[in-house]
Amino acid sequence: MNKIIQYKQLFQLISAYFWETIREPGVLFWGIVFPMLMSLGLGIAFTQKANVVSNIAIVEATTGQYTVPPQNHLIDDFLKHTTVTQALRDTTTLYKITIPDEKMGNTTFLFRKTTWQQAMVLLKRGNLSVVMTEQDDSIRYHFDPLNPDAQLTYLKLSRIIGPGGSVISQSNDNVAPLTVSGTRYIDFLVPGLIAMGVMMSTMWGLSYTIIEKRSKKLLRRMVATPMKKSHFLISMVTVRGGMNFIESAMLFLFAAIVFGITIQGSVAALLVVFLAGNIAFAGIAIFISSRTANTEIGNGYINVVVIPMMVLSGIFFSYHNFPDWAIPVIKKLPLTILADGLRGIFIEGAGFAGIALPSLILFAIGVVFFFAGLRIFRWH
Repeated sequence: MNKIIQYKQLFQLISAYFWETIREPGVLFWGIVFPMLMSLGLGIAFTQKANVVSNIAIVEATTGQYTVPPQNHLIDDFLKHTTVTQALRDTTTLYKITIPDEKMGNTTFLFRKTTWQQAMVLLKRGNLSVVMTEQDDSIRYHFDPLNPDAQLTYLKLSRIIGPGGSVISQSNDNVAPLTVSGTRYIDFLVPGLIAMGVMMSTMWGLSYTIIEKRSKKLLRRMVATPMKKSHFLISMVTVRGGMNFIESAMLFLFAAIVFGITIQGSVAALLVVFLAGNIAFAGIAIFISSRTANTEIGNGYINVVVIPMMVLSGIFFSYHNFPDWAIPVIKKLPLTILADGLRGIFIEGAGFAGIALPSLILFAIGVVFFFAGLRIFRWH
């Protein structure tokens, strides 16, 4: 028992913890199925063509605070004689005009005639975004300039209705959609989901498990065995890292089959930064669970670590949307380092040179926190 590493003991611990982990159905669902469902939902939402539906009110009577002519000759002329597409009448809208666009996605305008007061009510309820009127032989558009949907509706509508209600041809010959690999939202999302999965699985799978075992007095029984603390913790880290690899591989295969995701950089470098991320979060997990025996306090510790990084580290959207003064701080977070490293390999074609420093930082974080946690770790 004087050896630094007892391989047989370590193997038995790894095997026992592995079977203990996979026998829980929730582990398979939250670790494998749920990330797939999340990538499927967000991938479909952000990779389909944006078919936009815009509701527009046409004020046709002299009412309230705003005075307009009782007839809208210019607008009616456009709706009845437009050559963009055939105008259809139905029971809910006066006209439904769809502008087909294979490159940018179809745009559908739903026009309804109403009074000014009714238009204001619909506008406040969010049922429409633009109000059209006629004055001095010209068409006027009324909308909230702070509403981006209203601005987009106005820009699209004004492109097909010229001065005096004339029809302007709709052409996107000068639009060249990007088809470069790695520019889609799903390409950005999947590496972020893998990074977040590593953090969540490691923090909850290690920290909460240790705290729960301590609260149930299960760790107290292990004191009487010749098992070393380091072997016990290393076995848990090893099993959790293996589970993270399986979960991430399944997510990648799913995204590759459904969305055509590819790895443009070095696969070996990807494995290195992935391993470094697992070590980093495993070390943090060991440290925050090294002494606590109360599961509620443990939940608080875990949430203090994972929630800020999940929000700030740019998993779902770029962290460059935050103020400039916050970006240098965000870049130093472990989850940001891991996500940026994975994205560099997935969509930028990075190799070992690109992930050497991030991997070294993650390794250092994991080792420092692991030995700090090992030093203050207690069984009960």
